[in-house]
Amino acid sequence: MIKKYYLLSPGPTPVPEQALSVAAEPIIHHRTPEFSAIFMEVIEGLKYVFETKEDVFILTSSGSGAMETAVINTLNAGDKVITINGGKFGERWGKICRAYGIEVKEIMLEWGDLFTKEQLADELKSNPGIKAVFATLSETSSGTVYDIQGYGEVVAQTEAILAVDGISGLGATPCPMDDWKVDIMTAGSQKSFMIPPGLAYIAFSPKAWNLVEKSTLPKFYFDAKAYKKNLEKKTTPWTPAVSLIIQQKKSLDIIRSIGLEKLFEHHRILGDTTRAGAKAIGLELLSKNPGNILTAIKVPAGIDGVKLVKTMQGKYMAYIAGGQDPYKGKIFRIAHLGYMGGFDIITALSALEMTLSELGYEFEHGGSLKAAEAVLKENWE
Repeated sequence: MIKKYYLLSPGPTPVPEQALSVAAEPIIHHRTPEFSAIFMEVIEGLKYVFETKEDVFILTSSGSGAMETAVINTLNAGDKVITINGGKFGERWGKICRAYGIEVKEIMLEWGDLFTKEQLADELKSNPGIKAVFATLSETSSGTVYDIQGYGEVVAQTEAILAVDGISGLGATPCPMDDWKVDIMTAGSQKSFMIPPGLAYIAFSPKAWNLVEKSTLPKFYFDAKAYKKNLEKKTTPWTPAVSLIIQQKKSLDIIRSIGLEKLFEHHRILGDTTRAGAKAIGLELLSKNPGNILTAIKVPAGIDGVKLVKTMQGKYMAYIAGGQDPYKGKIFRIAHLGYMGGFDIITALSALEMTLSELGYEFEHGGSLKAAEAVLKENWE
């Protein structure tokens, strides 16, 4: 039997054919008017997704490069910050800060738990002198979406800035940078932006730029001032990933043709479909506020969670993601992010049912598909 590869992970995500095809075209030089025109179209498209009037800078790196850029351009050694750690990526904010000698007040959450704006306000009152709050829009390790709008309201009333890891969430769930008072927003190319890994995006508010002017942390490749100076010349300070940027233009064209509100609704439908399917066969979700980016599902009692993921990937070629660190073998994650459609979810659930049956889990066969199809039929346009 011919086996087809199904990419159902929260990153990288599937890439539209239009974006894939332009990577095969002859490469162009990056210091030319031809490339500058494409580059600036991409910048405008990124501003559209970020929902900001501020400059958005393109880094040749993974999303973690944008996170590091946020830290080293706004802070000084010894500064005090709050990081909200609800999983592997919230944890990363703290690791980056500590690497540069920053004093971290880390809010440790159980994976899937919430952290309210009132709790953040209390932490800011209890910890005077905080320079920045580092939060996550969508925690990829748990499938949880956090109250960035509420955090923005709270942090805006202080001298601190709010920096957000929007790498998996931006473009799939609402988070308008300017309206929600986010001071630094980061994103990555391999999620809802629908191209391969390799580009990261970052924007700074005027409040954040005030800190950039005072920051003394060491920086070179990720120097925001260098990116700002070169953007005025419609270019980048270092050699950009030319083909990826050209691919990004194609995918941004698709995003703009759909429109952000419809894109958010699309992800909502896929999220509802996945959750309905999982619950219909007795599975439990990890998150108390599951987002529409991916769904983290608890492995049923008596089932080997590592074997579940390996079977779906190896036998059925359905590449979902397993749990990380303390949740390895305890959860699995099905993405519904970026260039995916309703039948991708049907495929994922079908492979899941076949795998669970093989591993000895008892349930009503076809139950997840029936529930998922009901959601899709109700929302199909």
